[in-house]
Amino acid sequence: MSYPTPPATPARPRTPWRHVTGAGRRVEINPWLSRAPCSVRACLPEEVAAAGRARRAARLSAALLVLLTSLPVFLVMGAAPRLWRARIVRAAARLLLRALGVRVEVTASEPPACDAAGLLVVANHVSLLDPVVMLAALPCRLLAKQEVRGWPLIGTLGAACGALFIDRERLSTLPVAVGLIRDALRAGEAVAVFPEGTTSCGREVGTFRPAVFQAAIDAGAAVCPAVLRYYEGESRSSRGSWVGEDTLPGSLLRVAGTRRLRAEVRLTTLLRPAAPGPGPKARAALAHAAEERVRAGLD
Repeated sequence: MSYPTPPATPARPRTPWRHVTGAGRRVEINPWLSRAPCSVRACLPEEVAAAGRARRAARLSAALLVLLTSLPVFLVMGAAPRLWRARIVRAAARLLLRALGVRVEVTASEPPACDAAGLLVVANHVSLLDPVVMLAALPCRLLAKQEVRGWPLIGTLGAACGALFIDRERLSTLPVAVGLIRDALRAGEAVAVFPEGTTSCGREVGTFRPAVFQAAIDAGAAVCPAVLRYYEGESRSSRGSWVGEDTLPGSLLRVAGTRRLRAEVRLTTLLRPAAPGPGPKARAALAHAAEERVRAGLD
């Protein structure tokens, strides 16, 4: 069994969804995207304990080896039962994080088991590690931007893991994206989403965009707010963040160069949609409730 791929959309210029205010000023209101005030200079202090060059090289080499050896396994596991696929992906995610020197700890207010309606997991977005951390924390499929699918190796691995790719820059694809998530939830799967639409340094949480919550309402699925925090030893850390003008290689090198980096995932109590319906107030209320749970967990 292979995961369905989203239908192709006709090519058209990529322009953000904009709205003209009363003053004539055009502001971006793309329902997937947001803006974060964080920057590398302001939010990323020196590491508590730096790793030497040899350790960094060893970690990066080990991570690349994990990715290369995982690829053929992922490509042939489509025919395996869902439970086995989830176990393989979870084991590979944990192995990749260990190769980079990152430990994962998971706590839960209640068992986040999926029922027939699935489970929508929504978390704050801090690091390029976040998707791997979520895969290591619980069996789930990821929601990712379409650009990731074109990344060498990473895009292929993501597709093989069952990631749902969406084009966040085209408003016309919004119903398709919500439908993909809804169908996965109705199939009894867990889908992990970062509804802020951007990353931050982990000290605060941005506004959760409500569009994705419509999928949970349509499917009658529970929503599990998840709090992501990073530590160096026992101290809170922003070294794993991917913010502002930061680059993917720069962030990866910083992660590999930090000792005792630990990712903590705290799964809070579940939220249940009141009733099916397309009302904007219902999904906005659900998004706000999830955001407040995550915000409280960061304190």
